[in-house]
Amino acid sequence: MNESEKVELRVAEASDAPAMLQVIHEAFGARPAVDPPAAALSDTVADIEQRLRQAPGILALRDGQVIGCLLTSIDGPVGRLHRVSVRPSARTRGVAAQMVRGAGDVFGELGVRCVELLCRKEFPETRRWWVEHGFSQVGLTDQGWVMGIELPAIIEVSTGEAMQDLGRRLALLLRAGDVVVASGDLGAGKTTLTQGIGAGLGVEGPVISPTFVLSRVHHNLGEGPDLVHVDAYRLGSEAELFDLDLDQTLPEAVTLVEWGAGLAEGLSSSVLQIDIRRSLDPDDETRQVFLQGMGERWQGIDLHQLAEQEDEG
Repeated sequence: MNESEKVELRVAEASDAPAMLQVIHEAFGARPAVDPPAAALSDTVADIEQRLRQAPGILALRDGQVIGCLLTSIDGPVGRLHRVSVRPSARTRGVAAQMVRGAGDVFGELGVRCVELLCRKEFPETRRWWVEHGFSQVGLTDQGWVMGIELPAIIEVSTGEAMQDLGRRLALLLRAGDVVVASGDLGAGKTTLTQGIGAGLGVEGPVISPTFVLSRVHHNLGEGPDLVHVDAYRLGSEAELFDLDLDQTLPEAVTLVEWGAGLAEGLSSSVLQIDIRRSLDPDDETRQVFLQGMGERWQGIDLHQLAEQEDEG
């Protein structure tokens, strides 16, 4: 398993162009030659400066030295990644993944909803890397695959009642077989959100945290899917989660796993990830709810509509 190296990330400035160009040329120059050659190898400082004037770039630094960078472009709700580059000496340490996440954060602030990039057909191993990091193929060109990912929808919730209302609206998008992984600190609102989902699905209650029983089945009072509510806080491995025999209920239920990040993703090839973050101010009850659908099931489903419904309400 590759060791992840924590680096400093920041948005690039025009004065960073020479250092970025050096990293780009090192990174692309270390790749096998392709035909036609990578356009990055003919970039100049002026080219980098012009791109930075048009859209943000991201730098990764270690001890003040640039070890990675990427460029972006923005076309309405679509953000694109270009020149994703890591110095050869810093590869396999998670630097590229951290830069991509940083670009996603910047994109989100600019109203971008999805991210795309071109992966050349000569590098299937690079395509596998993007797939491992949540991207899927959304197109095809003569040169390679267009890979894409939806950015998380971010919804601000100010009260417990509003959290339950979000859960009810989210339930309208859920169906039997769905796996939902809910993350967040103690008291962030995971169970409150689940109560709203249960109400929206129309299951029997009460919906409470299954901390001590680990898993609880709430049968649907109508014809919709059941809700299987799991608390993975006390589980130490993915194997312990599978010991709960969730495979028996998965096809006919919505399975929601609290504290499931890093454990429950193996339950399905498609997962809805929910991350609830509290304000740094202990007196502020506001929560930010990040919603991101991973896998084929969630392609084409606009989770951002939930934020728009909140605004309209």
